[in-house]
Amino acid sequence: MTVTAPDIQDSLEARFAASMGAILGPDFPPHLALAVSGGGDSMAMLALAHGWARVMGIGLHVVTIDHGLRAASAAEAAMVAAECAALGHPHATLHWHWDGTGNLQDAARSARLRLIEDWRGDIDHVLFAHTLDDQAETLLMRLVRGSGVEGLSAMAPLRRAQGMGFWQVRPLLDISRADLRHYARTLRLPFVDDPSNDDPRFDRVRARRALAALADLGLTAQGLAESAKRMDRAREALALRAAAVARTLVLQDDPVTGQLVFDRDRLAAVERDTQLRCLAAALQWVGGAPYRPRASALDGLLDRILGGAGGTLIGTQVAVGPASLRLFREHAAVRDHVTPTGPDDLWDGRWRLHGPAVAGLAIRALGPSGWAQLPEKPDNAPPFEAALGLPAVFDGETLIACAPLGFGPAHDCTLLRPAASFVAFLQLR
Repeated sequence: MTVTAPDIQDSLEARFAASMGAILGPDFPPHLALAVSGGGDSMAMLALAHGWARVMGIGLHVVTIDHGLRAASAAEAAMVAAECAALGHPHATLHWHWDGTGNLQDAARSARLRLIEDWRGDIDHVLFAHTLDDQAETLLMRLVRGSGVEGLSAMAPLRRAQGMGFWQVRPLLDISRADLRHYARTLRLPFVDDPSNDDPRFDRVRARRALAALADLGLTAQGLAESAKRMDRAREALALRAAAVARTLVLQDDPVTGQLVFDRDRLAAVERDTQLRCLAAALQWVGGAPYRPRASALDGLLDRILGGAGGTLIGTQVAVGPASLRLFREHAAVRDHVTPTGPDDLWDGRWRLHGPAVAGLAIRALGPSGWAQLPEKPDNAPPFEAALGLPAVFDGETLIACAPLGFGPAHDCTLLRPAASFVAFLQLR
């Protein structure tokens, strides 16, 4: 049967409404934000959200990130702003400049989230136009990297943005890019085609071309997206198993020093996948890393731990004792971090230290010099190596305070964590 343009339009609008209901309903927030680049997918999302939000009585706020990587990017952001003005939605253009270091696409993705976090105000949910094709391409790229169940799982329609305070909402994960472009053309929506989408230097572009070449074998975007969903169900079951094990595994989850202690024998007694899940989450929990380590590096560290040696990964150090494993912030990872005390400043992105007694001073890692200046160590103090990465207040080279070790004048010293406990954090993975 030939599908007419009105049928596609009606179908997409109904599917979008059903998706939003499943993700956020029935008690929808009064305001939502949309990340709109000006491409066909995001402009179609803007049109779909406009019609849906008007019926639901929800306010929309639109943001465009101008990465400044192409001469046309400013004009594209202006195009989105003009469309938002016509629809009656407030729009903001945020600017980012790449410093030329690291992977461009990873840097741009991280910058986009940080900029949105700073812009969003009290809006807790931001819509992104990831599609069924994005789902399939991501699975294919991760297959190439040798990812396990975690990496091959489907993108979640709702998840907390890594290291941020808002939720990413992806209502288009079951809708193809082709259908969205057809919808945009049918409604004569303005949109642009980013030339980087055809640049073979990027992994996603190569994955897109590979999918087109593999279609003759029956390997379609729809099929890969379905596989990703099945992998996500497996991931959920494995995560529940890991959380159950973690309840008996954790000997200490210290909110004062930020350190974590595992029962070594209990970790050794469980299956490998659960060991890896617990270890990966522990490394992130202690070190504050937004992403879990690569599978090969994680496997290598686990082998060293089970063999009786320690190691360091993503800024967290693991020390192996006769009966326990102690995980703590690696001193080398924070040795050069210096932040002023104050309620609006975070040291290492997680610690807030302030109060009259330490006003105008500097926060840095305790380090060997700070440790040497402690007149005495409390009975429950962590070992020397584990204490080096703790936050301390200095006046020049003089140690003034180290609240996690009970030294110095009273002041507020708070460790900000993404969950109430390690087990709760593991359940979010």
